[in-house]
Amino acid sequence: MNINRLIYPGFWFGKTSRTDALELARRGVGGFCIYGGTLETVRQLITDLRAASPLKHLFICADYEDGLGKWIPGTTWVLSNLAVGASGAEETAYQKGLTLAREASSVGVDWIFAPVLDLCDEPQNPIVNTRSFGKDPQLVARLGMALCRGLSDGGVLNSIKHFPGHGRTTQDSHLGLPVLQRTLKQLAQNELIPFRAALPVADSVMVAHLLFPDLDPQNPTSLSYHAITQLLKNNLGFNGPVLTDALCMKAIGDEKQAALRALQAGAHILLSAEDSVALSDFLQTQKGLEKFISASEKLQDELITHLHTPVKNGLTAKQFNTRYAPDCAVWSGEKIKLSAGQEITYLELGNEEDFAATAFLQTLQKNGISVKKYDGAAANVLLAVSFSNFKAFKGHINLSADEQKVLTQAASQCKQSVFISFGSPFGSEKIDALSARLFCFSPATEMQICAADILCGKQIVKGNFPF
Repeated sequence: MNINRLIYPGFWFGKTSRTDALELARRGVGGFCIYGGTLETVRQLITDLRAASPLKHLFICADYEDGLGKWIPGTTWVLSNLAVGASGAEETAYQKGLTLAREASSVGVDWIFAPVLDLCDEPQNPIVNTRSFGKDPQLVARLGMALCRGLSDGGVLNSIKHFPGHGRTTQDSHLGLPVLQRTLKQLAQNELIPFRAALPVADSVMVAHLLFPDLDPQNPTSLSYHAITQLLKNNLGFNGPVLTDALCMKAIGDEKQAALRALQAGAHILLSAEDSVALSDFLQTQKGLEKFISASEKLQDELITHLHTPVKNGLTAKQFNTRYAPDCAVWSGEKIKLSAGQEITYLELGNEEDFAATAFLQTLQKNGISVKKYDGAAANVLLAVSFSNFKAFKGHINLSADEQKVLTQAASQCKQSVFISFGSPFGSEKIDALSARLFCFSPATEMQICAADILCGKQIVKGNFPF
């Protein structure tokens, strides 16, 4: 038995020591979680780690919930879960799963930590939002199961997260410990519905770092025997691998003690510590962990048998986005159609992640629309574009109060104004001066093209609000 096999170090390109990673691989850690890199460096790292590992199979994991685009420059974002939720179609979710599997496999990743089954029922939640399929537990359950099947048919492992439900919180667990103020009865009637439904098709479950006082007033759910063993395993009957969320997150304190408590609570795999070498050294000094090691190794051996040649080959990310973008967009308000020769004023908001609006603006121009940057003056038509999106350790997601003031003033000055969101759908609700809103839920290039074509009457909006 090897305690290291329970450890899945994070590898952050530009931060993590390659020497340390190779040493951990030689020690026999069970897998790695990859963050960032380029196509070439990710593939080479995975090759080197697997060559150094003594294991029959070294799992390579990633948070590729929306494909490679968020993590690897020059690659494509896949439409978000909230976009899929707007389509309401299990086929869309299934095809997304196949596409994610294809994208991950292309770089050597065989375990995607997806889908997110948290509910989108708190607009101020800074870390769920577009990662969720929607507010309705039954909708999230249907689409979550479909995406799990797509990942499996595409030849990669899945992990449903963040158990028991992270949606109705307002703090980013990367920065602190969110508190879920729900009763067990409320949880069973809402948050647990998608998890209960998806457990039969789940390869693993990731447990959230949050405090749920009605279940365990002392311990975060990721370190709680009541949450992991009693609720997830005994009550819901899950007998597969249980993963902690990343141990480097600030919600759980000292990561060595947190790792030990997580194992004692029933977790099998310890993800992404800040210092996995130190964690490995620490755990090797601990006594009485044999039963935890044995249980984890058995489950990981079983997971290897789940890896197989893809049953189906999914669409490329670009093909998927182009095919399904119109199904995933939602229009609200006055119907507006731009015409060739028309001039519009363009205002960009909420773009802390530096998304490029190139595809949107170029498509407008190809349709004969003249684009002028908003300069504070009145105009006939204003297109106010927001890229406000989630990001770990950011702590907020929607338009700031200052940005809302700018949007309110600009919309009030223009005869017609459309708020177009390529990220969070929240933040413009109280701005009455807006004529219309177009919700796209994703910064993907193909969705930007679709949005421009919708405004010019060349695409039909087919989606419905998933919240």
